[in-house]
Amino acid sequence: MRRGCRRSETNERRPRRGFRARAVAAALVPVATLSVLAWSTQANAAVKVGGLGDALWAYAFTPKQVPGANDWNCKPSAARPRPVVLVHGTFENMGFNWAAISPTLKNAGYCVYALNYGANLLSFDQRASGLDDIAKSAAQLGTFVDKVRSSTGAPQVDLVGHSQGGMMPNYYIKRLGGASKVRMLVGLSPSNHGTDLSGLVTMGEQLGIMTGLNLFGTFTAPALVQQERNGPFQTALFADGDTVPGPKYVVIQTTKDEVVTPYTNAFLSGPNVQNITIQNQCPNDNVGHIGIVFDGPAIQNVLNALGPNTPGFKATCTNYGLGV
Repeated sequence: MRRGCRRSETNERRPRRGFRARAVAAALVPVATLSVLAWSTQANAAVKVGGLGDALWAYAFTPKQVPGANDWNCKPSAARPRPVVLVHGTFENMGFNWAAISPTLKNAGYCVYALNYGANLLSFDQRASGLDDIAKSAAQLGTFVDKVRSSTGAPQVDLVGHSQGGMMPNYYIKRLGGASKVRMLVGLSPSNHGTDLSGLVTMGEQLGIMTGLNLFGTFTAPALVQQERNGPFQTALFADGDTVPGPKYVVIQTTKDEVVTPYTNAFLSGPNVQNITIQNQCPNDNVGHIGIVFDGPAIQNVLNALGPNTPGFKATCTNYGLGV
């Protein structure tokens, strides 16, 4: 009888253990489901589009990264088949330059990449990059483009550059074999044909001090000297024409640019060129050279150029950038 009772007790315990196991499993299912949903929501969440405050913070503390860029697991989609490489300007870095545009492109479905280039001893750990010889910087861009192409499997990239970052890729395209690897170059206030710096270069020439300044600049920040209008670098780069067959060129410029002067020096000539003046679309937009990378109409034009490229596109005149 005792043995029977023991068997009976044993038989009664077994379903209890099974019940407990099922209860625990039932409790874990919603937890696991919620965890997966939370991860999925976080992974697909929109990247915050930064403003000038975010850019200044990045300049000081995170110059080597920018939200939305450099996900090396990203694979281009059928709708966005080409990765976008962002190329900053002189004295700038990716964290500052692309605080608004990088997240905007990422949220639009692009694989986005950014680099810092042209750093030297005056760059303060890449914060003020884009100072070194432009030909060397173009070679750095070429290496980076090849890395992006290898990672994504895309045969070509689109380049979006600001200031020197809109001009320097011309050297890569024309002199370093980049034409077959670049589908489009979009320049925001690019220093394509150099600058007079609102007359400062002319004044320096008249005072007879430019030779000394250029000699000093050649050893400290050669990219500054190479961006002077009518200088030997600019003359040699465009001696055989502004463009080459293959890539498409889009220039987005503001009449209020006080860095690239005259502002028309940003524009290129050629059958595969589209020059866009912001004020032709938004007459009240007083955005300047630096502010253009935060300017609503300018960013809309970048998206249109990369995407549908709608003929006669006109931006919505809102969210103007600073007039600096």
